Amino acid sequence: MTPQIEAFYDPVTGTFTYVVYAAEGSACAVIDPVLDYDPKSGHTSTGSAERVVAFVRQHGLRVEWLLETHAHADHVSAAPFLKEALGGKIAIGESIRIVQTAFRRIFNLGEDMHTDGRQFDHLFASGEHFSIGELSGEALHVPGHTPADMAYRIGNAVFVGDTLFMPDVGSARCDFPGGDANTLYASARKLLALPPETRLCMCHDYPPPSRGPNWQTSVAEQRRSNIHLHDGVSQEAFVAMRTARDRTLGMPTLILPAIQLNIRAGMPPEPEANGVRYLKIPLNAF
Repeated sequence: MTPQIEAFYDPVTGTFTYVVYAAEGSACAVIDPVLDYDPKSGHTSTGSAERVVAFVRQHGLRVEWLLETHAHADHVSAAPFLKEALGGKIAIGESIRIVQTAFRRIFNLGEDMHTDGRQFDHLFASGEHFSIGELSGEALHVPGHTPADMAYRIGNAVFVGDTLFMPDVGSARCDFPGGDANTLYASARKLLALPPETRLCMCHDYPPPSRGPNWQTSVAEQRRSNIHLHDGVSQEAFVAMRTARDRTLGMPTLILPAIQLNIRAGMPPEPEANGVRYLKIPLNAF
């Protein structure tokens, strides 16, 4: 099947959010929705998510799934806002439990921060099949960037999360807790073993000055020209390149607020006695 795909680009975080559906008036899934966050003030706003709401309502769609490819470090999830506005189940891969455990320790979160994934409505096992109305989907475990990364294969399209980027950008970093370049290489080869005409939909694009943001490529194009993972690149060469490159990268601007919220399915911690919700900033922890 060929799903209909509407992509929404957030230039602040370089993130693509997708609405995936069969036809006007059908069921749909929303993948990787963005909640706007101002790191200077700590204010959140819903402008990006409201574009998704408007599209869904304009086309008479019914949200069945709010799919997260992983616990993002570069943007805050708008899944709770969309669930309240449109319905749907918030879902992520079952290995989110590993990520929750690691970051509960890093942020010294209390016992109310459960690490069994209960904050999400559904945890996908690798290879699990699901439906979006008439569309068939499959959850693919593609760890490496984090232990919990998932790709979602829906019809002839795969939403790859942070495993692959556009061919001229390459691949995702592997230096977050639980990340591993050897594992990412294996996950990338798993995706690139799909039929060559398979559409690959990016979670992010960080375009060079010579072009604007792009969200779709193909298995054939990636195998031919991905600067990090084209055919012929050995695992040893990729791991050496990825490890050296990761040493030069600074932390994402929103990693401290984003991770704390996204391991809770986008929900903030409970208000304290003064009615204000707080996030933590660990010093010298990264």
